[in-house]
Amino acid sequence: MTRPIAHAVSRRHAVLAGAALGLAAGSGRLRAAPGAFTIRFSHVVAEDTPKGLAARRFQALVQERSAGRITVTIYPEAQLYGDHDEVQALQLGAVEILAPSLSKFGRIGFPEFELFDLPYFFPDVARVRRITQGALGQRMLARLERQRLVGLGFMDNGFKHMSANRPLLEATDFVGQRMRIQASRVIAAQMRALGAQPVTLAFSETRRALAAGVVDGTENPVSNFWTQGMQEVQTDLSLTEHGYLGYAVVTSQRFWQALSPSDRALVRDAMEQALAFGNQIADTQNEKAFAALRGYAGTRIHALTAGQKDRLRGAVQSVHAGLAQRIGADWLDQARSALQRTE
Repeated sequence: MTRPIAHAVSRRHAVLAGAALGLAAGSGRLRAAPGAFTIRFSHVVAEDTPKGLAARRFQALVQERSAGRITVTIYPEAQLYGDHDEVQALQLGAVEILAPSLSKFGRIGFPEFELFDLPYFFPDVARVRRITQGALGQRMLARLERQRLVGLGFMDNGFKHMSANRPLLEATDFVGQRMRIQASRVIAAQMRALGAQPVTLAFSETRRALAAGVVDGTENPVSNFWTQGMQEVQTDLSLTEHGYLGYAVVTSQRFWQALSPSDRALVRDAMEQALAFGNQIADTQNEKAFAALRGYAGTRIHALTAGQKDRLRGAVQSVHAGLAQRIGADWLDQARSALQRTE
């Protein structure tokens, strides 16, 4: 049975309040039990997505290498916290690890992360990784210390496509459509540039909003579209490949500093291997979801021509210029240099 929204919100507020009281009293959960402890890993997507599978690989590695001394409990599909409150929960000690989408970091003081949301900025995942797996990505993660966060690495999901109850092949097709987005100035500007109305909703609320007609469409990699059952409430998926969706795995400085050096090394090494696994299977999971979707009669799949993609690309170019100052010219220049480098 669907959990009432009001109950979920009140429960989350109660947990956050309890975490705040615990911090005020100086009751560090790790310091009270320096031997065995639990890591709570919260995320908002399904367990059979690239993120969900990477979280499970991390869980298995940590528990095996610690001989069960460290337990990892995973809370998928926003069971604990959603898009709007998960970072606060992490900072208050109510959860130990998150994997928010890169869009989330713009609104907490790191606008450089918004470059990942720019439409038609990245030609392929291999070149995204020039940033996320390179020196520029490491500098971005290091800056998270300003918000008492520790960046443990980046995770791919893949390229996004547009869905609605009509084909979305030309900019004129978007006019008047209410498109669900995550909280991102860049993605909001992208939708407005196409003539659509951006509507910010938590990921966990999206399918229900589509079913109720609160919004008309959204954007997702195919793995998210399929695992959330959006094919049951959207008649058309247009393969726009217009933007990248990725995540940064983060923990809090408080949790990280409370770990012993050996446990810190164990957790970091397990996470590096889990992220490598998740990134390796991201393409595979999207391909599997796409194959399943092709066998589903309720959703029409539309491949765009090169000309249609070029026209969409032209329609959203104003987004790049309009948000360059906010993202930071230096960050954008470094990103473009990495993308243009010959390897």
